[in-house]
Amino acid sequence: MEQIPGPAKERLLHLMRILEQAGEGKISSAGIETLTGWARDTIRKDISWIDGGECGGNKGYDPAVLVPAVRKALGLDRRRKFCVVGLGRLGSAYLNMQGLDFGEFELTAGFDSNVNRVEILKSTVPLYPAYKMAEVITRFGIEIALLCVPSEAARSVADRLVAAGIQGIINFSTAAITVPPEIAVRNVSIADELRGLAIRMKEG
Repeated sequence: MEQIPGPAKERLLHLMRILEQAGEGKISSAGIETLTGWARDTIRKDISWIDGGECGGNKGYDPAVLVPAVRKALGLDRRRKFCVVGLGRLGSAYLNMQGLDFGEFELTAGFDSNVNRVEILKSTVPLYPAYKMAEVITRFGIEIALLCVPSEAARSVADRLVAAGIQGIINFSTAAITVPPEIAVRNVSIADELRGLAIRMKEG
């Protein structure tokens, strides 16, 4: 299979979420266009990266066939473990999202440099002091970390996560972290999302 371009991966991920809620019955490229605003040619091209002609198209796409195909193509067809690092307001909020479906991802551990906070917080997720990160991440095979620490600590904590074997980081701090190229990083900024939304509102 050829390497799927980055923008196509993002659209396929969004398409997968849509199809998971689509219910039974096939959906046409025109139907997907209505739901997403993407051009039909773009939809067909994106799906052509992964389906090998097996998911339909002429008479619509079958979500029961297409969703597993997208999962496999994007590497989302297995369980992955993740942890939360930094148990302040944001980090502890993730621990308390009991009803939130993380899909194929399992929240396995929480870490904080403040030992008292680790002992006081109540959570169904095991909590550990930060000095045990390497041990716990290795023991449970944790692959992804949500980095929820203050910006001034983000770089050093990211270095420790990489040394512990973490393969992907979602960075919620405002600091720019530098990691080896093989480590996947997504920087999440609510301020940037608000700015992007405001720009789109102005354009509309």
